Amino acid sequence: MPTDRASVLIIYTGGTIGMIENPHNGALEAFDFEYIEQHVPEIKRFNFKINTLSFDPVMDSSDMGPDSWVKIAEIIRDHYEDYDGFVVLHGTDTMAYTASGLSFMLENLTKPVVLTGSQLPIGQLRTDGKENLITAIEIAAAKDADGKPYVNEVCVLFDSLLLRGNRCTKISADQFSAFASPNYPPLARVGINIHYDRRMRLSPPTEGKSLKVKMSYDSNVVFLKLFPGISESVISSILNIKGLKGVVMETFGSGNAPCSSWFLNALKEATDRGIVIVNVTQCMVGNVEMTRYETGIKLIGAGVLCGYDSTPESAVAKLMMLLGTGRPLDEIKRLMMTSLRGEFTVDHNQDECSCAVSLFD
Repeated sequence: MPTDRASVLIIYTGGTIGMIENPHNGALEAFDFEYIEQHVPEIKRFNFKINTLSFDPVMDSSDMGPDSWVKIAEIIRDHYEDYDGFVVLHGTDTMAYTASGLSFMLENLTKPVVLTGSQLPIGQLRTDGKENLITAIEIAAAKDADGKPYVNEVCVLFDSLLLRGNRCTKISADQFSAFASPNYPPLARVGINIHYDRRMRLSPPTEGKSLKVKMSYDSNVVFLKLFPGISESVISSILNIKGLKGVVMETFGSGNAPCSSWFLNALKEATDRGIVIVNVTQCMVGNVEMTRYETGIKLIGAGVLCGYDSTPESAVAKLMMLLGTGRPLDEIKRLMMTSLRGEFTVDHNQDECSCAVSLFD
């Protein structure tokens, strides 16, 4: 539970949660989060310090990208020693991308960074925003009997679930239960009480290691979603985009793709040029097993990497971060297939996570 000495910083980036209805014209407008207690008076019942900081101007989540992730990460870095936890209020459409990006940017994280938002503006009567915000604040401030935070990673709190940030995806445009983590259990379930599952959380970094923020990235990446009948010209156009460095390829089932010679040759030519291609499944649940069928084995021969059960959001964010390190190509490929922040499961062994790997080395 939160203690009287706890402190939380709310970072408002934009999104539906921060909107109220203009009484004159009915339009939704962003309100000043410095006056949040006027709109959510329940916050006053927390007996600890809560401060707010807003983007200026606030941003629709459709406009959020790596530059915005860097801005959030810098705010957390600059205020890291002053607060026990951080709540990031964010639009829902790209929340999973931001949560994934922050998970790789924030190294040696020992405090909770909780992203949340809402499907209805906080000023509306049936809003889910108040409950999400209040619960996120409580989680950001919560510590166990030893005075340690229950979670020490980037996560998403929505409706009644606390999810690992780089494991979640948005599944609904109009339901309050808008996010899911198809291949990893929740870090906590919210009901009358908040039930944390300690088995699922990341191990804390080695004692004495300080927070590092990775701010460089390379966004010369693209999604390639396969579909029956995709043409050679489409594949060629995508793989020959000027400056392209990485591809997240969304394949069928457990990582399968066409076996046409022109398709495999196009992939092989791209990987030979140094383009990193990562295989993730289009299925919501399950993982890529490239040695299961002949098609997957042929993809390996073409230089395609296994993405295991990564979400597309996590895979593309991780690829941008790794490409931004300037590491040798072989090292980038190795790290793409290494779980750095618990972002995928290797051989169904959820304990395999090389969180000690630094993106700064």
